[in-house]
Amino acid sequence: MNELDASVEEPAEELYEHFHFVADKGQQLLRIDKFLVARMERSSRNRIQQAADAGCILVNGKPVKSNYRVKPLDEISIVMDRPRYDFEIIAQDIPLDIVYEDDTLLVVNKPAGMVVHPGHGNYDGTLVNALAWHLRNNPNYDVNDPRLGLVHRIDKDTSGLLVVAKTPDAKTHLGKQFFDKTTRREYLALVWGKPQPEQGTIVGNIGRNPSDRLQMAVFPPDSDEGKHAVTHYNTVESFGYTSLVKCVLETGRTHQIRAHMRHIGHPLFADERYGGMQILRGERTAKYTQFINNCFKSCPRQALHARTLGFTHPVTGKAMDFEAPIPEDMMELIERWRRFSDVNVKS
Repeated sequence: MNELDASVEEPAEELYEHFHFVADKGQQLLRIDKFLVARMERSSRNRIQQAADAGCILVNGKPVKSNYRVKPLDEISIVMDRPRYDFEIIAQDIPLDIVYEDDTLLVVNKPAGMVVHPGHGNYDGTLVNALAWHLRNNPNYDVNDPRLGLVHRIDKDTSGLLVVAKTPDAKTHLGKQFFDKTTRREYLALVWGKPQPEQGTIVGNIGRNPSDRLQMAVFPPDSDEGKHAVTHYNTVESFGYTSLVKCVLETGRTHQIRAHMRHIGHPLFADERYGGMQILRGERTAKYTQFINNCFKSCPRQALHARTLGFTHPVTGKAMDFEAPIPEDMMELIERWRRFSDVNVKS
């Protein structure tokens, strides 16, 4: 396995440090790609340059390009969007909804409830374990090789489309598209209330909530806290106390839609972590309370679905666009609200 994971996965996600170096006091000015290739076995200069292009090489906390010249006492970090695997990933026969597949990549429709990467108490039963089984007869695919596999990720309880690279070049090419924001991604979400205006753009830095490390918080755009994040939204349908909205990501921060929608006062329905698993709009009657509880039971997770995914094929150069139907639990939830609205709001 190449020592350097140069997957150019979207640096908008939470980043984990994989390698750390500190330049000597007497360090002469030297290009960072040359500096690193001399210190990392089995890592080529080309692979290091690709990592730098993807924003995965930081000097004193800031991304640098491969022509950056290392200075005395510079602190150099190589970061990725997931923790290092300290264990072997085991192939598991878990059903996958493959939307598209060829020799270079595949697109999978992930169900809600499935963790993407092993770790943090989820060491099996993940999408990566399922991919290991699906590609077990492919001699060129090593699930433990970080140069292959998932190019981006979505939360455990979010459903929808993900692209998987079967070759290092494909992962580099696709990852750069995410980094350059040239991919096309659209989400559907059911949120509490009716956003005003009905369509707009949310701009606000996203970073860890200092009082709750399991949450992301939104900070002012000019703040030193968090990372720049932009979400475009458009109300598709209103049900009085909830609304179906379309969200298009300009950036891809951790929990971006969930945090941004709560920030403007419209948490995702049934999103327990961000306050959506309680009655935030509507009546205070027993009948309405029972209706909401039935809604929570029909879709007991944040109502968020990664519906569309578009990118340029790394080999053919062809524009590829995919759409995943709204899953059954979320569709049932929407239909419940549609019927409620017809009787209680529009009459």
